[in-house]
Amino acid sequence: MDSNTAAKNLVVYFSMPEAINTIKEMEPDADVVADGLSILRNVVQASEADIIEWLTEKGFVQ
Repeated sequence: MDSNTAAKNLVVYFSMPEAINTIKEMEPDADVVADGLSILRNVVQASEADIIEWLTEKGFVQ
């Protein structure tokens, strides 16, 4: 791909709902995906199975 057609990805680790709308407005040609996995900070260490399941559903893990 040349620099004019290169794909760009933005991964938002924490975002308020209005931030997603702002990104959509600022980058109208972007493919904004807002179906990420939410994990409370107090249970991150106990969430390995949930993370693996989500990654599998998204096709990152087989």
